[in-house]
Amino acid sequence: MESSTRSPHHLPAAKSHLSAPLRSPKIAFLFLTNSPLHFAPLWERFFSPPPSSLYNIYIHADPFSPLPPLHGVFRDRLIPAKRTQRSSATLISAARRLLATAMIDDPANTYFALISQHCIPLRSFNYLHSFLFDLSRLSPDLEFPSYIEILDKESHLWDRYNARGRNSMPPEVHFDQFRVGSQFFVLARKHALMVIKDRKLWRKFKLPCINVQSCYPEEHYFPTMLSMQDPTGCSHYTLTRVNWTGTVNGHPHTYHPPEISPQLIHRLRESNSTYSYMFARKFSPDCLNPLMEMADSVILND
Repeated sequence: MESSTRSPHHLPAAKSHLSAPLRSPKIAFLFLTNSPLHFAPLWERFFSPPPSSLYNIYIHADPFSPLPPLHGVFRDRLIPAKRTQRSSATLISAARRLLATAMIDDPANTYFALISQHCIPLRSFNYLHSFLFDLSRLSPDLEFPSYIEILDKESHLWDRYNARGRNSMPPEVHFDQFRVGSQFFVLARKHALMVIKDRKLWRKFKLPCINVQSCYPEEHYFPTMLSMQDPTGCSHYTLTRVNWTGTVNGHPHTYHPPEISPQLIHRLRESNSTYSYMFARKFSPDCLNPLMEMADSVILND
């Protein structure tokens, strides 16, 4: 069932220059949600004062869980959406729909950041933009890397691989090619294009799951596809910090107001990689007020 929400107001017809050169590069923020954007005020602060010429916003909202009216930078940013559900390929479809919309909408969209409704920024917009477009991070073929978690040593890898039934993935995906990782990522335009053009692996990963306890297609498809097509072009690390201590039914730890402090923000930024985390999840809606109280002094103060 298609949503009745409007597409971004300036969405043009499809262009042929989907892999556009770097010109006034923008970051496309892709919000994937099935509930209200509780942290919209914090993101509004994040997007101010940078000019809109540096970013675009796209929102895929489950039409079965309609959003209240959106204001400010989020106004008129809903894209046509379909229902999403765990243990199914619908979350892959939603992410692909967001990527395709952003690719077609603006050729200046150079990075594509998939964001959860439970996600908050850990740095200022200017810090993130400077980090992503640091020319020293260009690969030898003058391309920017993607930041997506790609793991091949996860303890339940075999169960996840067989979630659709034994022998359901070959010959397109053999077990030694199967990867897992975080659902949320920051993709360079080259890799976003690979995702929306892919048909071969998509036919496999959209198969219904038999073992739903091991079925997290959105955590499998993107790492596997990009690992198979361009492993050296991806960092293998995500920019979104998630606390998997005390996991409940496949969900990460959810932070609540008593845990919110400047020390928490500084700790969430820390990474084992050469760069820090830029986003974090998962936060309960009632964290908004304590987060807003330290937005300028801590979160957006680099």
